Amino acid sequence: MENLLPLIIQLISGAVGGNIAGALMKKLSLGGLGNSLVGILGGGIGGQLLSTLGVSAGGGTGGIGNIIGDIGSGGVGGAVLLVIIGLLKKVFGK
Repeated sequence: MENLLPLIIQLISGAVGGNIAGALMKKLSLGGLGNSLVGILGGGIGGQLLSTLGVSAGGGTGGIGNIIGDIGSGGVGGAVLLVIIGLLKKVFGK
């Protein structure tokens, strides 16, 4: 369960990041459900990518620094993927 906690945090943060990005960039928004789903996917991908690259805010074996890093990487990953998919949708139509 200890290994799943960072992933769960990243997925939830990704959903929040996707919805915040959708609210800030209305032209790229995919709707509430779409923003959440894309954000969850982006949060998972972003968090795991940064983890694989060894990027961690805490730099240790646990603690608040790692939780903050998971929140940040998940949120940013969710927002970035939403922007990418929103732009692709805009370019290629509905």
